Amino acid sequence: AEAAPAALEGADGARRARPASSAPASPAAASPIPASFVPASPAPASVAPAFGGGAGGMEADFAAFGSPLCGEVKRFCRRVRETYREIQEDLTPYKDDRYYRLAPMRLYTLSKRHFVLVFVVFFICFGLTVFIGIAGKGWLLTLWGFLQLKPFNLSSPPLSTYNQQLWLTCVVELDQHDVSLKKNVTMTVRVLGVVKDGSTPYVNNQVHNRTRLLSCAQKCSEIIVAHLGYLNYTQYNIFVSFEDLNKLTYTIQNITFTWKTYNPTFSQVEIWFRFVFVVLTFMVTCLFAHSLRKFSMRDWGIEQKWMSILLPLLLLYNDPFFPLSFLVNSWFPGMLDDLFQSLFLCALLLFWLCVYHGIRVQGERKCLTFYLPKFFIVGLLWLASVTLGIWQTVNEVHDPTYQYRVDTGNFQGMKIFFLVVATTYILYLLFLIVRACSELRNMPYVDLRLKFLTALTFVVLVISIVILYLPEFLSFYGLLNFYLYTLAFVYSPSKNALYESQLKDNPAFSMLNDSDDDVIYGSDYEEMPLQNGQAIRAKYKEESDSD
Repeated sequence: AEAAPAALEGADGARRARPASSAPASPAAASPIPASFVPASPAPASVAPAFGGGAGGMEADFAAFGSPLCGEVKRFCRRVRETYREIQEDLTPYKDDRYYRLAPMRLYTLSKRHFVLVFVVFFICFGLTVFIGIAGKGWLLTLWGFLQLKPFNLSSPPLSTYNQQLWLTCVVELDQHDVSLKKNVTMTVRVLGVVKDGSTPYVNNQVHNRTRLLSCAQKCSEIIVAHLGYLNYTQYNIFVSFEDLNKLTYTIQNITFTWKTYNPTFSQVEIWFRFVFVVLTFMVTCLFAHSLRKFSMRDWGIEQKWMSILLPLLLLYNDPFFPLSFLVNSWFPGMLDDLFQSLFLCALLLFWLCVYHGIRVQGERKCLTFYLPKFFIVGLLWLASVTLGIWQTVNEVHDPTYQYRVDTGNFQGMKIFFLVVATTYILYLLFLIVRACSELRNMPYVDLRLKFLTALTFVVLVISIVILYLPEFLSFYGLLNFYLYTLAFVYSPSKNALYESQLKDNPAFSMLNDSDDDVIYGSDYEEMPLQNGQAIRAKYKEESDSD
């Protein structure tokens, strides 16, 4: 009977650690089972109360076990919520201090003299690329021209992969040079490739019929007979015949056919041109990443984040795989080059939208309202450009007489769609620029960033429009490369940026450098205008780090 209270205490009172001195002396007073039900034998007496109190003991055990587990889960959830709230407050600072907790930029330390020097260096580097393009060999090489009136077999000169592409053009000459004439002419073209053993396998098994407009005003315009975008053979034979020339009201004096192709010297210059820019871009990317390595990514400005994306894409834009097009007789390297170019250009368009909008709403960039509309517009532009490029490549491979400038009936709707989306992008960008400049023109740091980016981008756009009408189109590669290099220079932190930011943000060091009058009445330097970021630094240093 004395073992019953001990069994009960062991079953449901173990977690309360009840002391032995508090055990009751009377079994009847301690046991919940009546004394008449307690067996006389000691062994069964110790078992029966244990089973009799088992239900309550198990419930107490589960309750005691569940309470700490629920508490731990609640504490974990509370910690997660607090951590998320701290991160959200850190990423979304108050409007008053969100402009001043970003990683410093070299742009803030430049004086007016340095700004002029940056633009002068930019123009010198770009002018050097233009001079190289002008002084070098022309990209187009006219092989020879010959006269013929009847259908004939035209044999191209020996070609190599450095010729890249091949055109066959013709010019109709009339007896009377002062007449004006416009007439559709039907021509029949068949292209054959000549291999090394002299055999001529069919490049295209079918005969291509095309209608071209013959326009004459004192002199007839040039007609492109065939265009081979990828040279798979060392020589080509092209059969050409015209069906409607004998129906003209004027007498044809002769027809001049001309072969045109890329200059092999120009192709070699282009290979070195791109290789140099690949190396320079890789070095600039490494230096830019090295300058930002000591700053947390959440403290990077939106320009610095975008430069970390644009510089690797610029590396692809320069196409490290470009020499493969001279080693492999395939259309794939050229297609890869077009894909890289469209990807970089669309990323540059997205960069302009995000910067002009994000610099105004820092800390409030939500995916649905901020990024999704911009990705949608630029994504449509990229999709349309890639579709048009693939369409043109496939048509030129299967039909050498195809011309995207003339045979536009198949994808006229796609071109209209591209123009509509491009117009929408331009209007949206102008809206963001005007609104950002009007709202942030009185904020010293942000106003400086807006002015510099707008001025440099405007110069680049004007030069790009001029380049479109010049034959030295390699200058466009140099223009975009030096544009990104300039932005990477001004957006990278200066040499002592981390040290100065730590002194500025640490109240202990700032109090040591302040006098009693500055602490009580405020410092004059805190109320001075920015003066290109050198108001405080000029007190201690005569020149900036940019010197």
